[in-house]
Amino acid sequence: MKYTLGIDTGTTSVSIAVLNESRQVIDSITVNHEAFIPGDFPESRVQSPERIREIVMASLESLTRKYGQPSAIGFTGQMHGILYVNSKGESVSPLYTWQDISGSVPVNGKSSLEILREHGLTVSPGYGLATHFYLQRSGKIPNDGEKFTTISDYIAMKICGNDSPVLSAEMAAGLGCFDVQKREFMIDALKSAGVDVSFLPETVKGYSVVGHTESGASVVCSMGDNQASFMGSVDDPENTLLLNIGTGSQVSFMTREYVDVHSDIELRPYGDAYLLAGSALCGGRAYAMLEEFYREIAGRSCYDVMAEHAGKFLEAHGLGKAWEVDTRFQGTRSNPDITGSIRGITAENFCPGAFTVGVIRGILEELRGMYEGMKAMTGRSAGVIVGSGNGIRKNEIMRRVAGEIFGLEVRVSESKEEAAKGSAMCAMSTVTKQG
Repeated sequence: MKYTLGIDTGTTSVSIAVLNESRQVIDSITVNHEAFIPGDFPESRVQSPERIREIVMASLESLTRKYGQPSAIGFTGQMHGILYVNSKGESVSPLYTWQDISGSVPVNGKSSLEILREHGLTVSPGYGLATHFYLQRSGKIPNDGEKFTTISDYIAMKICGNDSPVLSAEMAAGLGCFDVQKREFMIDALKSAGVDVSFLPETVKGYSVVGHTESGASVVCSMGDNQASFMGSVDDPENTLLLNIGTGSQVSFMTREYVDVHSDIELRPYGDAYLLAGSALCGGRAYAMLEEFYREIAGRSCYDVMAEHAGKFLEAHGLGKAWEVDTRFQGTRSNPDITGSIRGITAENFCPGAFTVGVIRGILEELRGMYEGMKAMTGRSAGVIVGSGNGIRKNEIMRRVAGEIFGLEVRVSESKEEAAKGSAMCAMSTVTKQG
């Protein structure tokens, strides 16, 4: 049997999906990698790349014993973090994850983010180039470091015996300071800011086979995790809005044309097209925060009783009578000072069901606002919503309210490991196209 593997090296776990020739997931593995290690300064959030690689290799060995050698292997994973490799392709640093905020730390009076922004380079803390610039300015780049790369592209490089990383435009864009339309790093502006660009990895504009394993399996460079989740969830990409609600929340919509974006919406490369993505900083976590609030009083898990009271409230009063909850408890990317709020409480709706429904509505209203912006940018609307992530997959009330707020049918993604599935699909199609 011919099969393809998709490997997702996430922040907390490694997931691998096994796809048959009909693009069906016939098996999957998820392993918590527990790779966080102590950093050398308070703002550091670092992991052991070798620990993650060990988990991947052990999982590959297990699947190979079960199914034989794969024909192709695709990758995805946490997008913004970086690690350094030497001239032999060996890791010589920890993985500085997307949670690392060293780019915000002042060095000689100014943070790296401030200097980059002075040169027209908008980048967020945790993005690879902000981290790299901080490490350069503070003298913390390893002496034998030659290039930086993402964790998934590092592992892809290692399993096919290469000594230098190759990144897709999707992963390169996730490092920041990247021209999405031209699909290249903003070299001139980076040099002007003082960034050492010799560490930049090679990039390709689309997807490409970067090498082969010893057994002959084709290895394809990594997709972005958002793009891989979209590919693994959506059957009709131009007509579908992807609504991902887990700990975080995100709304994604494809466009064939380049569009100018603003506010909290990003335009990301997606093969030869683009993906509009809007992410809430609190998002799905707001629902977990509400459960923790109830749990502190009840002394036990309250998810079931929350769902029960929310369902009864909706049946009796409808969505419009719920509390008006702004769930931007952690601000937004463009305005971190925004706080959450609660309004619309009356004597008639002062009950737990109205509070719970209000939080659900608040999570979805923030995402709907982003979707409205996407419609204005593209002049297009979606015909259906596909929901992914446990926050919507396991919550029938969330799906019901989403359908009402967006005015669209809500379907649930069939695969629980959407990103791993998407990277396998990408590898399968890339190998087919490149022969």
